[in-house]
Amino acid sequence: MSPRRGVRGRDRDRGQVAIEFVGTVPLILLLVAAVWECVLIGYAFSLAGNAADEAARAGAVHGTQACTTAAGEHVGAAWKLQVRCEERGDIFWSRVTLAIPVLHPALNFGSIHGTGGAAMERDGE
Repeated sequence: MSPRRGVRGRDRDRGQVAIEFVGTVPLILLLVAAVWECVLIGYAFSLAGNAADEAARAGAVHGTQACTTAAGEHVGAAWKLQVRCEERGDIFWSRVTLAIPVLHPALNFGSIHGTGGAAMERDGE
């Protein structure tokens, strides 16, 4: 007869914690990646809105060329900025679109487009 014939208690659960850890780590990493992407999207929309406000303000005062320049002042090249500026009567409109990377730009998983828009009334002279 083997001395371990009636294995009971803690000896039976050996390795259980390791198995549970290995099983939950991918879920935790997936959750962290999802939270990171949400933060990245929120930051990008905030950045696009601010760039559109700056562009509309500069365009209303100085014209279309200033609109495009002002939009790019606070946005890095990694965001692949696209700016559209136009006048409609006394209102100057700007629309800024950014390419939001999925997780990280170096991973090359593609991008999501985030858009911000603003309008500013021209100063009556």
